[in-house]
Amino acid sequence: MAASVAIRVHGVSKHFGALKALDEINLEIPQGEFFGLLGPNGAGKTTLISTLAGLTRPTAGKISVMGYDVQTDYRQARRQLGVVPQELVFDPFFTVRETLKIQSGYFGVKHNDAWIEEILENLDLTSKANANTRTLSGGMKRRVLIAQALVHRPPVIVLDEPTAGVDVELRQTLWRFIRRLNSDGHTIVLTTHYLEEAESLCTRVAMLKAGQIVLLDSMDNVLRQVSSHTLRVKLDGAPPAGLALTGESSGAWYAMPFRQFDEIEPLLARLREAGCVVREVEIGKPALEDVFIRVMQSGDVAVSA
Repeated sequence: MAASVAIRVHGVSKHFGALKALDEINLEIPQGEFFGLLGPNGAGKTTLISTLAGLTRPTAGKISVMGYDVQTDYRQARRQLGVVPQELVFDPFFTVRETLKIQSGYFGVKHNDAWIEEILENLDLTSKANANTRTLSGGMKRRVLIAQALVHRPPVIVLDEPTAGVDVELRQTLWRFIRRLNSDGHTIVLTTHYLEEAESLCTRVAMLKAGQIVLLDSMDNVLRQVSSHTLRVKLDGAPPAGLALTGESSGAWYAMPFRQFDEIEPLLARLREAGCVVREVEIGKPALEDVFIRVMQSGDVAVSA
């Protein structure tokens, strides 16, 4: 395998009886990429992550992490990977610092105290380092899970809904730290239902639907080719018939999708000619949410090479 590939998924399927949770998944993620894995509930995201981590055996196909096959060379593959699961799983008998030291020991990492302290600081856990994990709030437990995934310095980090149900402060703290790790060369794989997070963080994205990849492309291409801008205008008076303006519930606001900015001035000119007074104008950027909804509602497949 080429050293530049962090994760390779080749022809992976996973069946649970008649259910095809994964159906012939093919995917390569280069080292150092910030990659988004998106899809509705039941699309197969968590099954793919479980298979990647060696927790679930695929029905067919192979997966490797940093060149190590997750089945035939499980121990080495698992060392390359840090996974933050959706579920809040914790040991109630240890403090936060003890938990991280024990996690280091699982991977045979010794003399890790300096890195543990750095993780605690970057995740705002220092004040809770000597607290028993069972006494922590849900948001703090989520931080501990993230710390556990990072404690052995894995080159590949998988974040499965890491900010689900947590406060804005944790999101900002987490993404600041994860961006730093990514800039240092770590490969990041993110699943999230907060599409604005994926849009701002990921350089490439795959969308799963019913166990298949239905879109795979760079974030720039996804937003450029599938979505459009939106022009919103606040008017005194209703717009003339024939304009592609859709009224909003507020009554005074109207919206129109557009792709080229030179479409705006002719529209405004027609509004003025019709006697409408334009009070405010807003331009919305293409949104990943628009793309996501369109792809999930269609049967199209758009996979980039």
